[in-house]
Amino acid sequence: MAEENKAPRVINKSGTLKMDDKVAATKQTRDISGKKMDRRNRRDRVKAETGPKEFDEITIAIDRVSRTVAGGRRMRFKALVAVGNHKNKVGIGVAKGNDVTTAVNKATTKAKKSMVTFEMNGETICHETRTKVTGADVLLKPAAPGTGIIAGGTVRSIMGLTGVKNLISKSLGSTNKVNIAYAVMEGLKAQVPRSKWVAYDGKPEPKKVEKKEETKKVETKAPARKVAAKEAPAKKAPAKKAPAKKAPAKKAPAKKAAKKEDK
Repeated sequence: MAEENKAPRVINKSGTLKMDDKVAATKQTRDISGKKMDRRNRRDRVKAETGPKEFDEITIAIDRVSRTVAGGRRMRFKALVAVGNHKNKVGIGVAKGNDVTTAVNKATTKAKKSMVTFEMNGETICHETRTKVTGADVLLKPAAPGTGIIAGGTVRSIMGLTGVKNLISKSLGSTNKVNIAYAVMEGLKAQVPRSKWVAYDGKPEPKKVEKKEETKKVETKAPARKVAAKEAPAKKAPAKKAPAKKAPAKKAPAKKAAKKEDK
């Protein structure tokens, strides 16, 4: 026993003892999912099998706020988080916490509870809207395919979590991110599908059908005019025979000569 105690011990820089070879040989390492893994393949760790997330989330803003109390100021953090499914469902949440992680988790929970389903027209919104929330004034316009999302930071972050890929927007009022986010949500709630518009007659493309009928009518009438133009010269043929009728008129002088001989 005395010899074992006198054996040199290797200590790390942090002050802890290094693992002996015997202990290291018997120790088993496991990955995140709890499976045993060899020491050789330590870097090829298998991640735990997790299904795809139903909703994606993005933190738009984190602010530090303070509150004056009897003992001084109490500092806290406020987080603005947006949640969406990249289709037609999106929500936002605002919450406070003593640290950033707590504030973000609270805001995410609120955003999932306040999700809204809005109407879409393909990859854009149904119609133009302009909404005001306190000092924020946001204008949203539908755009043609290939336009992309032309918007500021807050509006772009929210629209990135939806299925809208073509949009034009403009913030005309306050620059407060929270108010702008609420104004965007009100604009999405106000979307009405085309089938519920007052002047909608139920036809998807009435103008294009009318244009096709007009072109067909013009094409059928055009050959008839050309035939009539070709037949017109045929009627002028009898007019050329008029000089032939004037030939007997030249015999009149002969009759006058006969009258003179009788006299």
